[in-house]
Amino acid sequence: MADRGPEAFTSGEPLSPALLRRRCAPEELPFALSSELADAPAQLGQERAAEAVEFALRMRQKGYNVYALGPPGTGRHQLVEDLLRRRAAAESTPPDLCYVNNFADPQKPRRLDLPAGQGAGLAAAMKKLIDELRIALPAAFERDEYRARREVVEQQFKGHNEEAFGGLQKSAEAKGITLIRTPMGLALAPQRDGKVMQREDFDALPEDERKRIETDLAAAQTELETIMRQVPQWEREHREAARELNRETTGFAVASLIGETRAGYGDLPDVLEYLDAVERDIKENVDDFLPPSAPASPQGQQAEGPPAATPSEGPAAEMRFRRYQVNVIVDNGGRQGAPVVYEDNPTYQNLVGRVEHLARFGALITDFNLILAGALHRANGGYLILDAERLIAGTFGWQGLKRALQSGEIRIESLEQALAVASTVTLQPEPIALDVKVVLVGSPTLYYLLSQHDEDFASLFKIAADFNDRVARSGDATLLYARVIATIVRREHLRAFDRDAVARVIEQSARLAGDSERLSTSMRSTIELLQEADQLAADAGKEVVGVAEVEGAIDAKIRRGDRIYRRMQEEIGRRTIRIETDGAEIGQINGLSVISLGDLAFGNPTRITAQVRMGRGEVVDIEREVQLGGPLHSKGVLILTGFLGGRFGQTRPLSLHASLVFEQSYGGVDGDSASAAELFALLSALSEVPIRQCFAVTGSVDQHGVIQAIGGANEKIEGFFDICRAGGLTGRQGVIIPASNVKHLMLRADVVAAAEAGQFQVIPMATIDQGLELLTGVPIDTINQKIAARLDDFAAKAAALARAVAGGPP
Repeated sequence: MADRGPEAFTSGEPLSPALLRRRCAPEELPFALSSELADAPAQLGQERAAEAVEFALRMRQKGYNVYALGPPGTGRHQLVEDLLRRRAAAESTPPDLCYVNNFADPQKPRRLDLPAGQGAGLAAAMKKLIDELRIALPAAFERDEYRARREVVEQQFKGHNEEAFGGLQKSAEAKGITLIRTPMGLALAPQRDGKVMQREDFDALPEDERKRIETDLAAAQTELETIMRQVPQWEREHREAARELNRETTGFAVASLIGETRAGYGDLPDVLEYLDAVERDIKENVDDFLPPSAPASPQGQQAEGPPAATPSEGPAAEMRFRRYQVNVIVDNGGRQGAPVVYEDNPTYQNLVGRVEHLARFGALITDFNLILAGALHRANGGYLILDAERLIAGTFGWQGLKRALQSGEIRIESLEQALAVASTVTLQPEPIALDVKVVLVGSPTLYYLLSQHDEDFASLFKIAADFNDRVARSGDATLLYARVIATIVRREHLRAFDRDAVARVIEQSARLAGDSERLSTSMRSTIELLQEADQLAADAGKEVVGVAEVEGAIDAKIRRGDRIYRRMQEEIGRRTIRIETDGAEIGQINGLSVISLGDLAFGNPTRITAQVRMGRGEVVDIEREVQLGGPLHSKGVLILTGFLGGRFGQTRPLSLHASLVFEQSYGGVDGDSASAAELFALLSALSEVPIRQCFAVTGSVDQHGVIQAIGGANEKIEGFFDICRAGGLTGRQGVIIPASNVKHLMLRADVVAAAEAGQFQVIPMATIDQGLELLTGVPIDTINQKIAARLDDFAAKAAALARAVAGGPP
């Protein structure tokens, strides 16, 4: 398919219909249906951006993250995701990330990294282990062997007590003293005839006998106190002996079961260390596994029969056993290659994770099981895609991401902790080492703002992938675009498009680019057009989408959004808004502007008028004076002053005062695309040569009178065409545009048809002089002479007035 350059044209002459719209000839497309084409190898025109992303992916040094910048709809997300997934598929799968209880300090849960897929296995193994221990341990404590050994321990303690207190009782009774129990504890009292003596009886005894008994009581009391001081030690020995027996019994029951669990993780030292800690904790807290009636505690009483479940073994017991669970926060078991994660709500906690809480008995509690992963955890070892605007707008998401990338680790903290305003005790999970490549997708404006105002940005995002919004419309690019269309059709499960329809989509892409020599890379607009055309084909019962459906989809989209535009056209037709399309006027011209309504743009004709009188060389922009003119518009008006001074002020003072205004304009005006029209109106007012109102003009001008290109040429031409058609095309009407805008023309088919029929014309101009001759039909030399004569007249009158004021001769 040969490339076709633009046809030649002559400034000042109407353009041929072929220059008003560059068609994509269907016969030059080597296929009948889009289904015959292979998928496109990459995004159209994004080779530079793809190279930048691929280079960043090869760089493993710190800070080589990517900012993908470009206009919305250019396929930034799709290209980035395709490149990342292609590379991620060939990389190793990262480990599972787990949190387990830290039995030494439960406030600081431990991290376990396990090979992909083994995290869930460890969690299941721990659940199975605890379930089996809840059966095996009560059974172990009900065995006869344990009961017998426990009885020995109890008898040893009982023997100590009986021996000590029995000896005391025996020696005391020999001396007429008995050992009694009172609410206050053990006490000694004299006795006679096997009964405790009353105070009155004791006081009635002879004095020498009372003294002997008191001496014996004191000696017995000393012996009792000595024994009582030994009792706590005996109880500690008893408890320790009972605990040791329990640990030994628990150890025998646990050893085989936990040994089976260890066997599956022999090559993972961290897991083995964790299982050792679990075993120690179970031995120390075996009561948690036993019903309250079981004889596990030193003070427990033996129970007959097997242990029975009690209500306390319901939810409360489950809470106790939570400490043996494994919280798998990232499970990579089903993954092939490295992860590619897109987080659509990149807030602080969605990125770095969070710790949740449970309500229990009116209080909030938490543990390691309530740790939730963030996007950084899920993408660790792979790639993370984020929308830059959402990241900046998210609650401290940007600060959290920067901190993680700078430190090289993920710390799960609440936002209050991160900001150092937390006043409550919470978990402090062990940090996780971070190895991730981040791609931010955002606008160029935000990229440049971050580069200028965030000192960390340049060091963290060293690679910019700049997406192009258009590509040269060569033969190869056209064929590649056809393959892109075929790829989208297949991916979106649409009907096949015939080649006429594909050619029309390609033409519309050039229209979206605003350039007949370029194609838009806005995939969003193309996808929407293909989907809507497919729906129209479905409504018509067609199996193949044709050019009629594509045209219908384009027209339907315009119709959905052109209400305000049509209202303005109606008001012009009703003469509520004055726009002349015939006749001639001095100091009045039809200018053209563009109004944007959502993602649509329409041309809006505007009447521009100029008035001149004697003055001090001022050109007054009324729009600026009332603060409706923007800086670019004001610049354009000041350029007019420069042009007038350069052409007419070399030999005479510019003794004029000129005013310019956009008539019936009630909103802001900006841009310099009307500066040529304003200059034409001003020159017409100065020369008093009328301007043909059948023309509208667009273009900017420099101080030397050269016409420069403007934007929105297609919309501006079509806007004036619609006005002329509503009032009746005369064949004299048309739009004068900068010659440098000819290559941008991709006009509607009805405008091209009217030009081909001689009913409408589009004329390029290169200079102010050329445009002024077109608009007036008067040679430029004649106009310049008239302007010079009038300026001389102004100067002479101004000089005469000055002399009159000074009192000199007229």
